[in-house]
Amino acid sequence: MYLRLRPLAATAATATTLASTVFASTVLRPFPYTPGARLQSPLSHTRRCYAARTPENKRGEIDISAYPPERIRNFSIIAHIDHGKSTLADRLLELTGVITKSGKNKQVLDKLKVERERGITVKAQSASMFFEHDGDKYLLNLIDTPGHVDFSYEVSRSLAACQGTILLVDAAQGIQAQTVANFYLAFGEGLDVIPILNKVDLPTAEPERAAQQIESTFEIDSSNILRISAKSGLGVDQVLPAIIEKTAPPQGSADKPFKALLFDTWYDTYVGVVCLMAIKDGSIKRGDRIVSSHSGTKYEVTEVGIMHPEQTPTTQLQVGQVGYIVCNMKSIAEAHVGDTFYREKCPVEALPGFVPAKSMVFAGVFPIDAGEFDSLNESIQKLTLNDSSVSVHKETSAALGQGWRLGFLGTLHMDVFRQRLEEEYDANVLITSPTVPYQIKYTDGVTKFIRTPADFPDAATMQDFVESTMEPYVSATLIFPEKYLGNMLELCTTHRGEIQNHTFIDETRVMLKCQLPMAEIVTDFFDKLKSKSQGFASFDYEESGYQSSDLVKMEVLLNSEPVDALAAVMHKNSVVTVGRDIAKRLKEVIRRQLFDIIIQTAANGKIVARETVKQLRKNVTAKCYGGDITRKMKLLNRQKEGKKRMKRIGKVELPQEAFLSIMTKSQD
Repeated sequence: MYLRLRPLAATAATATTLASTVFASTVLRPFPYTPGARLQSPLSHTRRCYAARTPENKRGEIDISAYPPERIRNFSIIAHIDHGKSTLADRLLELTGVITKSGKNKQVLDKLKVERERGITVKAQSASMFFEHDGDKYLLNLIDTPGHVDFSYEVSRSLAACQGTILLVDAAQGIQAQTVANFYLAFGEGLDVIPILNKVDLPTAEPERAAQQIESTFEIDSSNILRISAKSGLGVDQVLPAIIEKTAPPQGSADKPFKALLFDTWYDTYVGVVCLMAIKDGSIKRGDRIVSSHSGTKYEVTEVGIMHPEQTPTTQLQVGQVGYIVCNMKSIAEAHVGDTFYREKCPVEALPGFVPAKSMVFAGVFPIDAGEFDSLNESIQKLTLNDSSVSVHKETSAALGQGWRLGFLGTLHMDVFRQRLEEEYDANVLITSPTVPYQIKYTDGVTKFIRTPADFPDAATMQDFVESTMEPYVSATLIFPEKYLGNMLELCTTHRGEIQNHTFIDETRVMLKCQLPMAEIVTDFFDKLKSKSQGFASFDYEESGYQSSDLVKMEVLLNSEPVDALAAVMHKNSVVTVGRDIAKRLKEVIRRQLFDIIIQTAANGKIVARETVKQLRKNVTAKCYGGDITRKMKLLNRQKEGKKRMKRIGKVELPQEAFLSIMTKSQD
């Protein structure tokens, strides 16, 4: 049986009616965009919608060649955490028609699950918008950046692709620590900074006070500060005209050979590595061949496009534009953030790139099941492609087996990375307690970096061959209300901090600067900061080099056997307190076995603390009824001898809760 299809009569009237119907549907029925959802095909509704404004070819590729550099603006949004960056990005995307106005539009550019759960931006995301101003059409490239200090590397890479930035300040909270850090980051890049006060409609908002803070701290005229409410949309229509008027267009020439800066990458299961580039000179289209300056590898471009807000193919990318390039890059190791790409046979001078991120916190990552090592290795490679600030080194532990020593920019960065491994790649991992890198200077003049406590020299080596030990310090900036000044000074001094100065940024807020050891702020410093200031203090830091310090290695011994995974490096004054605390915690989590388990913490060859997990005893005299006492003593002595032999050959079973207990903050 065959089914016969009747063809549609292709008359001129039918074609005209069909074309008008499609045009009406694309203009009058905007695509109901759902946050986090991916567009399914090149002919998705969003792309058809902009076909009415921008020409589109048969492949569904948008033609954006009509936008020369003077009609392009590349800008980012920087601010302290929770000051409304992602909400403002939502309103700008609605204003330009990239997404429809809907109550479901909440942090559209926060596409990761961890971002939505925590309510913070972790990964910088870009989106291109078309906007008409004074009769001219502009192509605007927006980059939404994270606000937490642990993700400052994302901010620095994003600013390299921009010519201007919006400095967003909460009108109720005023200037915070990361606001200051981000401003000087943008100022150092030579960007045009546009200050904007957000949340001016809140009952607690004090826009005049916040504007005065901006003027006194950054020397910006307060009369030029825009006042908006990103949540309600108040004043948002003034933002894009201000961007166009106050931000310089990108520099470059369309006549020069193609040159592009790679500033972000991610992995796609179907096409491999996707590269996000800023085009500095020339143009690129599908079918061209490009070369990496870093490796010299040649690639054929299979697709170019813009983020709108998902991947949308275009006919080409030209000077001044920011877009993605798919070039059959299959290996994750081939992508290097900061690399310069040029057209084959047309070499150019490589761009400066980025200063490599310096890892400040190191932690061991091990698979819970040894059989998952290969799959976890692949997952870490894919995730580090998306987050190039993480450093990876293979490591082997006697207690935990094969794993990795990963370097992070902070403890929140480490926690987010672990959560992304578990949620995006279904990985089951165990992360050891975080440590910082130390320097050991030997008597023969050699200086060695120590990233793991296992590499730290023992007591005999320290006494005979080590000249000095050094630990990293940071320059910290704390901003808080005046009434918490005493608590903040006490917090810094108890964590071995050195107060440099404190200044009043207005009548009620104080900015405190101090030097702190990095090891002190990777534990519970931030939690105590929020507790002692009732949540009103903000904190930011930057690396300030190494300083000499009296460091020792504290080991954990179980029945006289050291456990390398539980070793730690710390200041000499903290050994007794920390050693006793660790011994007590381990006693609570280690299960009782058929022999005594002696828990000891030791430093410099001396025992600091000791706890004992008592053995389980079987009632061997239960079946001994009556008779002389010697019958029972014989059984008990035989049991005692058996337990001695068991203790000599027995191995302590160390549960995962033991490692988690060490990492958990003290509840005192």
